[in-house]
Amino acid sequence: MTDLPAEMTLIDHGQGGGPEVLVPARGPVPTPRADEVLIRTAAIGVNRPDVAQRSGSYPPPPGASPVLGLECAGEVVAVGEAVTRWRLGDQVCALANGGAYAEFCAAPEAQTLPWPKGYDALRAAALPETYFTVWANVFGHGRLAAGESILVHGGTSGIGVTAIQLAKAFGATVYATAGSAAKVAACLELGADAAIDYRAEDFQARIKALTGGKGVDVVLDMVGAPYFTQNIRSLKLDGRLVMIAFLAGHEAEKVDLRPIMVKRLTVTGSTMRPRSTAQKGEIARALEAKVWPMLEAGQAGPRIFRSFPLAEAAAAHRLMESSAHIGKIMLVV
Repeated sequence: MTDLPAEMTLIDHGQGGGPEVLVPARGPVPTPRADEVLIRTAAIGVNRPDVAQRSGSYPPPPGASPVLGLECAGEVVAVGEAVTRWRLGDQVCALANGGAYAEFCAAPEAQTLPWPKGYDALRAAALPETYFTVWANVFGHGRLAAGESILVHGGTSGIGVTAIQLAKAFGATVYATAGSAAKVAACLELGADAAIDYRAEDFQARIKALTGGKGVDVVLDMVGAPYFTQNIRSLKLDGRLVMIAFLAGHEAEKVDLRPIMVKRLTVTGSTMRPRSTAQKGEIARALEAKVWPMLEAGQAGPRIFRSFPLAEAAAAHRLMESSAHIGKIMLVV
């Protein structure tokens, strides 16, 4: 371990509430566990689960830091005794179990990856949360394969931007929904074959027209209950609906379940944070082997909308809740 301060600046969210509860505070520098590395953070990603945790609807799992933040990039400054890959001074990004809104963050070695060649801390920190989530859900649970088709809801969110680019890079036909003409244009620029303004069009009818009535193989949804019926009607035979959030509600009423049987549909979903370190480590290894070479070749990279100083985390959360962004919102230390 290098000479480290006893305390650091972190962002405290108190008892929870609106963005205004996010304030800089002082706290102890974490001591890495046996299987963890300690990262001096240079950049931190802001994600929807952070907003949910701040507001009190997404508590951290047992043993995780109560400090917000699920991804960061920086320099390794200490390692646990069981760590074998990383050395002091290595430049890494990590999917943290919490604690990233701080000057130092501890993360499991298995969930830590090198910066892709040519990346700086800001771009590297924008990777873990969305790339782990998309890989596990689109290509794992969703089993998306080359030659298939996918509908990505929220195409200009951090998840959506990643899903559009990776699905296209791996040979799928990609459709996306977004909430304005500008966001539709952004989806097309990212590589979507078609994009639908859900405020102006019925996405189910448009997907039917775009696919000649067949539907898509996979739907990636974070909207939830209001879209459930349209989603299953938008799937083709043996299609897969993958749900990763319920931004508009989780209780669907008066749902006709017959299409699930008639079309042999799979309805699935997952969250990332409660997965074991071993499970997240498997995702990390797959990303490094199959996606990192793409990133290093200039393909399918993150799009950063805006960055804020760590002390202005409240402003970053206000922007996240406005949904005005296209791509990632970041904090810099």
